[in-house]
Amino acid sequence: MSQDTKLDETIHPVTSNSVGETTETAEDGVLDEAAKYLANHEEFGPMTTEQEKKIVKKIDSWMIPLLVFCATLSAVDKVEIGTASLYGFQKDNGMVGQQYSWLGSILPLGTLIGLVPASWLVQRFPPGKLLAGGSLLWSCCTLCYAPCRSWSGFMGLRFLLGFIEAIQVPCFTVLVASFYKKEEQPPRNGIIFAYFSSIFNGFFAWVIGYIPVDAPLFRWQYLYLLTGTIDVLYSLFLWFVLPDSPMNAFFLTAEQKYHATQRLASNRTGIANKVWKWDQVWEALLDIKVWLIVIFNIIINIPNGGLQSFGSIIINNLGYSPLVSSLLTMPFGVLATGGAWAFSYIAARWHNRRALTASLALLLPILGTALVYILPRTNVAGQMVGLYFMYFYWPPYVVGISLPQANTAGMTKKAVTYSLVTIGYAAGNLIGPQTFRSSEAPKYITSVVAMLVSYCVCMLILMVYWLIGAWENKRRDRKYGKPEGVHEGTVEGFMDVSDKQQKDFRYTT
Repeated sequence: MSQDTKLDETIHPVTSNSVGETTETAEDGVLDEAAKYLANHEEFGPMTTEQEKKIVKKIDSWMIPLLVFCATLSAVDKVEIGTASLYGFQKDNGMVGQQYSWLGSILPLGTLIGLVPASWLVQRFPPGKLLAGGSLLWSCCTLCYAPCRSWSGFMGLRFLLGFIEAIQVPCFTVLVASFYKKEEQPPRNGIIFAYFSSIFNGFFAWVIGYIPVDAPLFRWQYLYLLTGTIDVLYSLFLWFVLPDSPMNAFFLTAEQKYHATQRLASNRTGIANKVWKWDQVWEALLDIKVWLIVIFNIIINIPNGGLQSFGSIIINNLGYSPLVSSLLTMPFGVLATGGAWAFSYIAARWHNRRALTASLALLLPILGTALVYILPRTNVAGQMVGLYFMYFYWPPYVVGISLPQANTAGMTKKAVTYSLVTIGYAAGNLIGPQTFRSSEAPKYITSVVAMLVSYCVCMLILMVYWLIGAWENKRRDRKYGKPEGVHEGTVEGFMDVSDKQQKDFRYTT
């Protein structure tokens, strides 16, 4: 194909040794948007290793900070209710019994319901704009906490916040898969889904702690006004700068856009296609690997749901003041983030051992939970060490969500799969706060036992996933032979076809 050729009709790619060769026509829904982009843009020839390194570095320098701050500020919105409680949130609003626990559970319930439209939206609309728009809406919800003074009002706001945030994880997952190769995705997930929220939340809480008690508003109201304002401003910024894929990334040159798109053909998962395909919906619903990750996400997030709402309260119950308690929550983020980076790096380097890596990572929160369960409350230092180790549940979660990211092809199937996985996240977070019974304070025995059981079950699920993926790869090798690589310059890696329909697709385990 000559460099000045522009195709006005859809095309059907064929394997060819000639760079850029395409021929024939096909239905519009078959080709991914990336295939059309490559066919209709100037061809720049093969990409060198040095060019690829430069492109990845430039993508990292823009996409990672943009997504990290969005994810962090969103997480702060969800978890700062625990910090607000240190400054009289429950007392000032007359909460009793399990009312506070239900504030922790209603948010993921909103997410569960919100995922119904989210699965359709993430497939039909540009993920960058969808994420920025959603971020602006949930930021406005955060601002509304300050004037609210009733339990029912907070329940409504928490539900709405969860409903809107349902688009968050699917958008993040699509964006990472749209910019990075399979082997590059785990360490990026480890950074984007880092637990920075505890660091930010602890800092904001520390700042709010210096507001005089005779100020016109309650301290927790200032907390929500501060974080909500920051969120709104950042959301507006995000709307104008966050791209949807390499094809419209303003920070890449025309040649870099071409190569950044072409290099993702080896993923065989596509980048964008707006045609809803019911066969891919049913395939996702009947895929056992998808349901294993959904169940994994439910169970691994039971500890997450509880610790988000009660982590700072647990520290306060050990005898620390609200100001000191807020500072002591900051290491939660450092440990969880450091662990996520470390195990994501191992998962990326240790080929086809992601499930095993996540299983090994689970040993750390098991140790921490066991310490909290066994040691007496009078052993404050030991209780704090155990509590900090409990936050290592985050690394196996981050590594675990990279599995459907790498193993799901077809845009409709990806949209449904990512939404189902997020449903698991929401369900676990809904259950988590309910394991903390107010009558069991300050030890919360039921919640500690629930965490120990959750971690052990997660290890079993990951091992089953590993065995099923390895068995399927061997079955495909016997039936089709070893997989062929994507031919340079063709668009064969960008057909909107599911993983089960691709003979050369092999699963990452």
